[in-house]
Amino acid sequence: MLEEFKKFALRGNVVDLAIGVIIGAAFGSIVSSLVGDVIMPVIGAMTGGLDFSNYFLALSSNVTATTLAEAKKQGAVLAYGSFLTVSLNFLIIAFVLFMVIRTLSRLIRKEAEKAPPVSKQELLLAEIRDLLKPRDADRSTPG
Repeated sequence: MLEEFKKFALRGNVVDLAIGVIIGAAFGSIVSSLVGDVIMPVIGAMTGGLDFSNYFLALSSNVTATTLAEAKKQGAVLAYGSFLTVSLNFLIIAFVLFMVIRTLSRLIRKEAEKAPPVSKQELLLAEIRDLLKPRDADRSTPG
């Protein structure tokens, strides 16, 4: 059983998936920093110094704080500024992934176009192979 697990864990797809998850997490941190440390302050500066991360709506009469962190300690709040920031993170990640996949698709298409045409010999060999497949299948079945 341990040997089977080793084969499974070291198979290319599992390793590729693990690498993708790790890179994705790191990329998410970069995008969060980009949004929180670069984009949102610029938007805040353009809107007169507003800080979206502290936008909230008090859902309890006990909430008297002016910052989100303190307001959460006092009671229930609807933190729509944080939601806007996270939504912007998602949109940026989705757009970047779209651009990466689009670029990869174009590269793959270009490589496929560059592939040399199949020669007549290769076509004939493929045809012979396809004709021999049913005959070989009949021989391999017991009966």
